[in-house]
Amino acid sequence: MGPLEGVKVVEITGIGPGPFAAMLLADMGAEVIRVDRAGKAPARDLSEPPLDFLARGRRSVAVDLKHPEGVETVLRLVERADVLTEGFRPGVMERLGLGPDVCLARNPRLVYGRMTGWGQEGPLAHAAGHDINYIALAGALAHIGRAGEKPVPPLNLVGDFGGGGMLLAFGVVCALVERERSGRGQVVDAAMVDGAALLMTMMHSMRAMGFWNDERGTNLLDGGAHFYDTYETKDGKFVAVGSIEPQFYAELLEKTGLAGEDLPRQMDRSQWPALRKRLAEIFRSRTRDEWCRIMEGSDVCFAPVLTMGEAPDHPHNRARGTFVEVAGKLQPGPAPRFSRTRPEVRRPPAHAGQHTDEALRDFGFDPAEIERLRAAGAIG
Repeated sequence: MGPLEGVKVVEITGIGPGPFAAMLLADMGAEVIRVDRAGKAPARDLSEPPLDFLARGRRSVAVDLKHPEGVETVLRLVERADVLTEGFRPGVMERLGLGPDVCLARNPRLVYGRMTGWGQEGPLAHAAGHDINYIALAGALAHIGRAGEKPVPPLNLVGDFGGGGMLLAFGVVCALVERERSGRGQVVDAAMVDGAALLMTMMHSMRAMGFWNDERGTNLLDGGAHFYDTYETKDGKFVAVGSIEPQFYAELLEKTGLAGEDLPRQMDRSQWPALRKRLAEIFRSRTRDEWCRIMEGSDVCFAPVLTMGEAPDHPHNRARGTFVEVAGKLQPGPAPRFSRTRPEVRRPPAHAGQHTDEALRDFGFDPAEIERLRAAGAIG
């Protein structure tokens, strides 16, 4: 199936970036066992999967991590796993008796993936935080927004998912590749503040070259340039243009009817506000669909600004299968693509503990042992 077929992962359930990393691994074919908290109220209707798309593709076992036999159950899973992922604050897994030293003693080949906001050490390591805080400290948030206005949170894409979950999944796969040479596992310390800073590498390069100002909304890629921005259309919708290269900018002028006007040079920053005003007037003269007919597929570097509800119906997204239906619910599909080992979503999200018996049996527990653990309250 996917390129990670045969890799076994134990995911200690968390929120946001941790589940996203586990979803990426599951999408790529890894067998992921999600350890959910025992004692949660069971779903009334197990025939309908939950709507938490980040939980797709894996089975769920319910374990009481405060019960000694619950901890031992997870360690038994670890013995047969290739990867463990967790997203608690530093020290929590150690206090539970599931820290990396204990797990690696049970399985020296284990890749132990840790997802935090601030990292495993440093002055802020034990402080609470969310995406907005991590990207603020990383130097990313200050540069997102309009000139003269306050910074705008870019959803929680930069910290949680780009700098967090995606970097954790990347780190886990890197460690798996290295293990093939050394035969040894290791700890992956993925911190959202580190990942968000890493995503800003090109901007740091441009700043070092003198091409980037610290003033928000005045640069090439932050909405400062008239040729890299969004514009409102006649019907109150929006289009996005990114005509950076001279030949693409020339096509933008041609298709907007501005090619014949005596305009300032494209890279004359002092004239960007005036040029933006002129383009805004022109884009408001037609509807979004009309501009699509004029510009879509050309070298203008153009796209309609689509909502989550609209994006799955765009012909390009339909042709590529960018969105898939899982258990009747439309959602983004696995990415990237592979020429041989095609990834797919194995199953919809699971209810907490839905596969406890099945998954434990697959990891070597016998039925009598499972019943004893349940009677003891170690599993749900």
